[in-house]
Amino acid sequence: MISINVDFPAPFLAIIATFCPSVTEKLIPSKRASSPQYFERFSTCRYVIINYKNYSGKINTKIYKRDLNFNPRLKREHMEIKERFAKVIEWFKVNMPVAETELHFNSPYELMVATILSAQCTDKRVNQITPELLKRFPTPEKLAEAEPAEVFDYIRSCSYPNNKAKHLVGMARKLMADYNGKMPDELDELIKLPGVGRKTASVIASVVFNKPAMAVDTHVFRVAARIGLSINSKTPHETERQLMANIPAAMIPIAHHWLILHGRYVCVARKPKCEICGLQPLCTYYNNVCK
Repeated sequence: MISINVDFPAPFLAIIATFCPSVTEKLIPSKRASSPQYFERFSTCRYVIINYKNYSGKINTKIYKRDLNFNPRLKREHMEIKERFAKVIEWFKVNMPVAETELHFNSPYELMVATILSAQCTDKRVNQITPELLKRFPTPEKLAEAEPAEVFDYIRSCSYPNNKAKHLVGMARKLMADYNGKMPDELDELIKLPGVGRKTASVIASVVFNKPAMAVDTHVFRVAARIGLSINSKTPHETERQLMANIPAAMIPIAHHWLILHGRYVCVARKPKCEICGLQPLCTYYNNVCK
């Protein structure tokens, strides 16, 4: 709710009239125009208190409930985004009915190890490392007993092996100490494990437990922005919020893989392969930049 002392130039009165027409006859605009930022705050509130002055000089106060659809532009943009999401989801359902992680694993523990290693490292490289690593440390208990220096020898070919060795051992020790060696299935609990950020936790929650969690890595962040599924997003968390708000909960686990695989093999970072992409008619990047 916001309280406003009416001091709008005449053009703004027409906008006010769309959701509180009974007051506009009594409004007396001044010559001073309000700032766009101030008006934007006003236009996004659900309830508005308007203090207005009638022709006798008496100040009256009324509370109006704003029509959330009073702005035709915002309503149109909202419909366009919903329509784009629906069509993109339908295209992936037809053209990529099976989408899964390319990391090799046989248990939640093994996927956690692989996902920690995959940070800024290719899945192909991780899949070359994990067989020997997991043969030596097949359970959280075995890994918890190890020292980072020993783990380092098995993962030296991946990126940032020193830090990842510490994270793996720390993750295993906390898993044994706080969860009796069993992988938690809630995002908030997963994030408590050393070396596990929001992205890694979302991967485990989504892939292992089929929870509606959207892991936003560089592929998801890039593809969502290019297609037009995220608007003006500056951070992975903001992209996650927009995707979660527009993708049905049941579709989120597979949608995560759709976007990753599309970004890995078609919508690549440097030279996206727009000529072979079936999403051309829906893609804002293709229609605004490539055409």
